[in-house]
Amino acid sequence: MATHKTPPIDPLTLEVVDLIGTVVARYHEEYEDAASEHALTGAQARLLSLLSLEPLPMRRLAQKLKCEPSNVTGIVDRLEARGLVERRPDPADRRVKLAAATAEGLRVARSLRESLRFAREPLAGLSREERVVLRGLLTRMLSP
Repeated sequence: MATHKTPPIDPLTLEVVDLIGTVVARYHEEYEDAASEHALTGAQARLLSLLSLEPLPMRRLAQKLKCEPSNVTGIVDRLEARGLVERRPDPADRRVKLAAATAEGLRVARSLRESLRFAREPLAGLSREERVVLRGLLTRMLSP
């Protein structure tokens, strides 16, 4: 029976993986801090940010947040109680409820986005061409 050995990972790959992990950790830390400044949890802030782009059905929100629909229901309930989110019937299928950001929810989502310095400041040090290349590389890494 043949055994397959995984080839060792080269030092450059290890360094890149470590740098990506550091960027992700710093982004999450700042995102949580920004959320707490708005009296939101990280999950509430992420959901509100998604809804600031477009109203979404609960099931789709759960897919985007990679969690169970019952968790999304609780998050939406809490945001709805604060007047940041509302439920609406889907015009395409009135049996489906959409979660949508209210005007106040849109204001909070915009303020949250504007307070994320970590993502904005280091990218500002890159030229437009470098950001385009980085976007392309990240997109390739995420493609199946």
